[in-house]
Amino acid sequence: MATLTVWKFDAPEGAAAVEDTLLQLQKQELIKVLDAATVSWPAEASKPKTKQLNNLTGVGALSGTFWGMLFGLLFLMPLLGAAVGAAAGALGGKLADVGIDDDFIESVKAKVTPGTSALFLLSEGAIVDRVREAFPQGHAELIQSNLDRAQEEKLREVFAG
Repeated sequence: MATLTVWKFDAPEGAAAVEDTLLQLQKQELIKVLDAATVSWPAEASKPKTKQLNNLTGVGALSGTFWGMLFGLLFLMPLLGAAVGAAAGALGGKLADVGIDDDFIESVKAKVTPGTSALFLLSEGAIVDRVREAFPQGHAELIQSNLDRAQEEKLREVFAG
């Protein structure tokens, strides 16, 4: 079963700093990274910077379209016009079908704010407690949404191409 987790860090560089840690966890077979992306939001910036972590992922990686649409839905909605907002509403319905519901989205929006960063991680077989222990103590907060195999396949279908 795939798991989509969001790890929030209390510094803009926090998420990027754990990339090497994820590589080590993969080598120890404590996690299988299917895809990952980071959001960095410096306190003085009006919007966050995003980056897909291609060097961590394998064949199962999602398209950049998925991350772009998810991050747009999470962080840019107030800036978008009505037509784009309606399209995002339809996308939000599709995301809910794959286990990324309004509660998850609102939780991430409320917690990933200026002065923070986040690691968005699609993984399998994660031993969450060991992953948490590997991240800087007291600086990582877990927000989690589980996806079963059917939801993972639906997610891939929604963002194929």
